[in-house]
Amino acid sequence: MSDLKKAKQKPRRGAPRKSEPNARVRILKTATELFYRDGIQVTGVDTLAARTGVSKTSLYRTFESKDALIAAVLSGQDREYWAWWDRIIASAAANPRAQLKAILTAIGRHTGTSAYRGCPFINAAVELADTNHPGHARVVANKLELKRRLTDFCRQLGARNSARLGSRLAMLVNGAYATGPITGTSHIESDLVAAAFSIIENALHDDGAASG
Repeated sequence: MSDLKKAKQKPRRGAPRKSEPNARVRILKTATELFYRDGIQVTGVDTLAARTGVSKTSLYRTFESKDALIAAVLSGQDREYWAWWDRIIASAAANPRAQLKAILTAIGRHTGTSAYRGCPFINAAVELADTNHPGHARVVANKLELKRRLTDFCRQLGARNSARLGSRLAMLVNGAYATGPITGTSHIESDLVAAAFSIIENALHDDGAASG
């Protein structure tokens, strides 16, 4: 390999050019990709620095620790997830049943893509055994927001105990996220939608019988 080619491949240190993202953006992008693809614990700071093209000193100036970087990655993934969710909801008809079906279908479809390697929040929960880790709070916040949004759908559909029903749906969705890559995804879209609405219809029927 020529010296010129080697020079071209060598990561460039220092401030980025005007058209390039800054170090924080580059570090976050690289960490998000590697944490999701390879795992949080397996991906070391040396690897992150080398792949990002920054020194370890620069990385630690930007994030005080790997734990802080993990928390920042999870926060970014959380924002992206709810932005994706909102886009799906906005594309559906303006009624809760259609919107719930749309998001469940999208979730099922997402778990069937070749790039899907599990829910990043469930993956992180497994890797971050310490509940005091700053990333753990981001995982909990994401799953609580999932339950809250599903509960709101149940309330709009007329469920008397919408919190209990929302909790059941959250368990179903998290189960799909966790088992999709393991057990296969050929029917996951239709099965997820059918299972969710079966749970909802049974709950609404029980509510009606109780009030009758």
